[in-house]
Amino acid sequence: MKKVLVFGSFDILHPGHLAFFKSAKRFGNSLVVVVARDSSIKRLKGRKPYLNERERLEMVSALRIVDKAILGDKKDFHKPIEREKPDVIVLGYDQKVDLKELKRRIEERDLNTKVIRLKKPLLPEKYKSSRIRTFLESQVIWGGKGFDGHEGLSSRRK
Repeated sequence: MKKVLVFGSFDILHPGHLAFFKSAKRFGNSLVVVVARDSSIKRLKGRKPYLNERERLEMVSALRIVDKAILGDKKDFHKPIEREKPDVIVLGYDQKVDLKELKRRIEERDLNTKVIRLKKPLLPEKYKSSRIRTFLESQVIWGGKGFDGHEGLSSRRK
């Protein structure tokens, strides 16, 4: 069995994420998705996610294409690699990862893991999380009140 590992925040899950999972799974037959911790997103992107890590993990876990979904490590991005021992790590076309450091850490752990960066996204002008987020924030429903009039997701980002 060939295990493929992918990483991401997967906040506001969209068809671009599904295309990413499908493309990644072509490199093996078992797809493990590492969902970023809230604290990691805050540190790397300067903002909290709309959905918390448990909600995002639950959504990703519910997808048929995903064989296993786990939360990332709070301190060490590379820990899930050590635990899962994937045959392949697939990176998205725009994923910000220090490739030299990633490869060094893989070698350090004596893993025979190949790293592949995907080249072509699915309609990035339409299915890019930052574009979707910008659109949603411009809508009234994201201005503090949710769909049902109660405090919305935007209250979590503060």
